[in-house]
Amino acid sequence: MNDIASAVHQLVGTDHHAPFDVLGPHIVETEAGRQLVIRCYEPGAQELHVIEKGNSGRALRMQQRYAPDFFECTLEGCSEPVPYELRAVYPGGHERTYRDPYAFPPQLADYDLHLLGEGNLFLAYERLGAHLATVDGVAGVRFAVWAPNARRVSVVGDFNGWDGRRHQMRVLGGSGVWEIFVPGMGAGTLYKYEIKTDIGHVYQKADPYAFACELRPRTASVVTDLEKYAWHDQGWMARRAAGDVLHQPVSIYEVHLGSWMRVPEENNRFLTYRELADKLALHVKALGFTHIELLPVSEHPFDASWGYQVLGYYAPTSRFGSPDDFKYFVDTMHQHGIGVIMDWVPAHFPRDDFGLSYFDGTFLYEHSDPHKREHKDWGTLIFNYGRNEVQAFLISNALFWFDKYHLDGLRVDAVASMLYLDYSRKEGEWAPNFHGGREALEAIYFLKRLNEVVFERYPSAMMIAEESTAWPGVSKPTYLGGLGFNLKWNMGWMNDFLTYMSKEPIHRKYHQDMITFALLYAFHENFVLVLSHDEVTHGKRSLLNKMTGDIWQKFANLRALIAFMYGHPGKKLLFMGTEIGQWNEWNANQSLDWHLLQYEPHRKLSAFVSDLNRIYRGHSALWDQDFNWEGFEWIDFHDRDNSVISFLRWSRGRKQCLLFVCNFTPVPRARYRIGAPYAGHYRFLMDSDSDAYWGSNHVEHDDVLACPTPWQGKPFSLEMTLPPLSTVILEPLDVTAPEPESAAAASREPEQDEEA
Repeated sequence: MNDIASAVHQLVGTDHHAPFDVLGPHIVETEAGRQLVIRCYEPGAQELHVIEKGNSGRALRMQQRYAPDFFECTLEGCSEPVPYELRAVYPGGHERTYRDPYAFPPQLADYDLHLLGEGNLFLAYERLGAHLATVDGVAGVRFAVWAPNARRVSVVGDFNGWDGRRHQMRVLGGSGVWEIFVPGMGAGTLYKYEIKTDIGHVYQKADPYAFACELRPRTASVVTDLEKYAWHDQGWMARRAAGDVLHQPVSIYEVHLGSWMRVPEENNRFLTYRELADKLALHVKALGFTHIELLPVSEHPFDASWGYQVLGYYAPTSRFGSPDDFKYFVDTMHQHGIGVIMDWVPAHFPRDDFGLSYFDGTFLYEHSDPHKREHKDWGTLIFNYGRNEVQAFLISNALFWFDKYHLDGLRVDAVASMLYLDYSRKEGEWAPNFHGGREALEAIYFLKRLNEVVFERYPSAMMIAEESTAWPGVSKPTYLGGLGFNLKWNMGWMNDFLTYMSKEPIHRKYHQDMITFALLYAFHENFVLVLSHDEVTHGKRSLLNKMTGDIWQKFANLRALIAFMYGHPGKKLLFMGTEIGQWNEWNANQSLDWHLLQYEPHRKLSAFVSDLNRIYRGHSALWDQDFNWEGFEWIDFHDRDNSVISFLRWSRGRKQCLLFVCNFTPVPRARYRIGAPYAGHYRFLMDSDSDAYWGSNHVEHDDVLACPTPWQGKPFSLEMTLPPLSTVILEPLDVTAPEPESAAAASREPEQDEEA
């Protein structure tokens, strides 16, 4: 009895780490033999009754013993556990009948806990968090949370008055996982975990594995059923599984859902996922993009972070609706033939007190080492990639978005910050690894493991690294020594080319290497060429406003830039607003300036992007050899005095060829001779100076004839007038045989090294 009294004292003081040892049904040895004893702790109850389920249906009033609000009774004649209910009577006569959560066995298998400890529980979201479940015929919710250094963990919520005394959880062995099944609970319930630390501090934390969260500024997690949505994208999913993204057209429209379009007449409110779905799908389809890329939609507390400071890793933000609403959004995109990529943030997380930071009273998800713990630039904390359970949390999260939301790819944010111990740190603020180097070995291992696991389960996935350094092999398989991504953002190309285009045309001849240098390394990685959100905010101006000259020249420069980008090897990405010619830089707190489409130059710029995407998708020369030299060939990049470059794009087997000629000055070039791989007629596929796009329409778009005059290392050549500030795309019409390999090789080998 003294042992029980001591245990009850600990329980009532919320200091007992194993409440199931005290509460619920227990078989005890008495003078009368084995008896079933039921113990309950029900704060605030005046009476508590046990109602035996089954044939007898007897009701027994429990006695208060050991401590206030602690009740016990013996079911005489029962030597084994039996099903029962509890009926509590509160002051004023209010009654509640419920099943005892302490009458149910553990819901997690030892094998799951073992895998979690190894870091190999890659479907951790199916075990941890809150899940609707039926146990022994009783419906409810099972909760599980990893908090290995907590003294006590309770699940609290609107179902128990946020009282941490009522649903104290049990810890499962040495796993650090706390668990409880709460009968009678359903979807929509608000909850958190109340944690008592080893030194007695008590606070509430949101569930790291929550499938939904309250709308900010509220911070509770929400019990959610993810299995009820009926998908209609089976055709898309089958085509995706059979495809190879490296040899397919990939033209991405980057979107921030909160500012793509709003409803100004309704207090500037967000569109919902369902409202966005059809509007955005029709817009993207009309523009001809193959994919959208969403700035992070994982739940985040602070709007101004644009989603890059995540706390609800398993929850689409409630700003735009429910998890099912987000599924509808993805489903709609797929039914329109549009893939969905999401920015994913495994590099860091914010310090908000209800989130992951100092989760169980210790440095758990973050590093304990102060040299590795924080990103001072961002005021955030860095994941401890050396901890197995943290790896399982993040890898499971990546798989979760492919599994539950049918996403087609993840663009992994801030990879460079993960790879280097000295990233944005001064001397004395970092410590070398045990080899004496600056490489973050634990993060490197994590990234490799992440990509291996993702591609093992989803071979057709897109794993895109935002990595801004020259780290080798980012997009190479791990078995070849790479990090294992299959694509990488080309940040260097973006910076160089935008710098070049910001120069006055008269000065561009001194900077021609800025647009040719990228070809020296273009095939070292599987690059995505990006004109992203990073370049149109924080005072950097919109893309259109970066261009030099008067209004006409700004539009002409932008069209020439984008058309050149579509010819350059690599997949493509444009940030929203580029297609309508935003004058203002991006503001995440308001809609794009859709009213601009009433004006001719903006409307025609949108038509230009649409036509360019149509040409891109319809010509395999522009995408099926993006990542090797066989798909690209310089004709000439030496004409810096005229700021003209020309090159070819080839399909596999050299069955298709496109000729690009770019004039980056406002001076037309009459009778300009260009080497050509074939004789015969070449037709204009695209002239960015066409009046259809608000250009000057300086040249007629009749076919151009290539004659047998060798030029620039090619056996044939053509003569044409180059429009001002333009990119022209020509297609040979009389391709009867591949160009001799010797001529092709001669045109691309030594010259590039001289100057590019």
